[in-house]
Amino acid sequence: MIGPFRLAPYFSPRPWGSLDLSPWYPGQLKEPIGEAWLTGKDCVIENGNAAGSTLGQAVAQHADEILSPRGGSMVEREFPLLIKLLFPQEKLSVQVHPDDKMAQSLGEPRGKTECWYVLSADPGASVALGFRPGTTQDSIRRGVTDHTLEEMLNWLPVSVGDMVYVDAGTVHAIGPGVVLLETQQYSDSTYRLYDYGRPRELHVDQALHAFKLTTAAGKVPPVHHAGYDQLIAKQYFQVERHTLAAGENRCLKNQTGSVHILVALNGSARVESNGVEPVEAIPGRAVVVPASLSDYRLAATGNFTCVRAMPPGREKT
Repeated sequence: MIGPFRLAPYFSPRPWGSLDLSPWYPGQLKEPIGEAWLTGKDCVIENGNAAGSTLGQAVAQHADEILSPRGGSMVEREFPLLIKLLFPQEKLSVQVHPDDKMAQSLGEPRGKTECWYVLSADPGASVALGFRPGTTQDSIRRGVTDHTLEEMLNWLPVSVGDMVYVDAGTVHAIGPGVVLLETQQYSDSTYRLYDYGRPRELHVDQALHAFKLTTAAGKVPPVHHAGYDQLIAKQYFQVERHTLAAGENRCLKNQTGSVHILVALNGSARVESNGVEPVEAIPGRAVVVPASLSDYRLAATGNFTCVRAMPPGREKT
């Protein structure tokens, strides 16, 4: 039986990243890190019988337990959600992700819809979602050429606790001075439309084919429930925030038979399930709870906050 397991993060260098990831990952860095992948296929399992294996290896060997006890297609047998911490110290490129239909027409299994939960934000921090009214494809092309595209974007201020939905087809960018927890479809399909003069490849034609002038992107208000807040519930993912006082225990049910991912934001807690060793939830690391577990417990050893992310499941019968 596979119990909950914790993953070591995989650090991805980016030119817009940071040399200081404190307090999440203290220590000196030799190159700027933009992303810490918490559920990447190359993330290494830190506890249990599968310790030392990567997430990708564990899923390949134990898909029924980790993902779904009812089987499914090959696409459904892949880990569904990529969760990251983002550390921009400069503006990210202006980019867009394809939806499922476009991605599949190009031979990719899925598109990329995502959401951002703001963990920290400097005064004036902002993100860009879509274009200002009156923007056309012709004006976008001119903006790329004459370096005025940034002025056409719809910039939104963000603060700690905001949840931002970025559905596929939304042209978007992230400004500096924020730390974001990103939950997304497991895809890396990105078309870079504009990069502030950095010497990186652009994908203007693909981006203009993928983008949509009108999307559902924007801030999502939380829905408060007894004991937790639902931060977002969309087609590809649901994200909740759970807060426990020191010494509090909470039983969490899995009603849909899908894998759950817990990311501690502060404090400490054990993730417990009958018959398996408990695992310590540590800020900046993901704990994967296999779909085969119908319930599990959070036992807070200090004041504790975490997010729980899960893909849409199929109701158990």
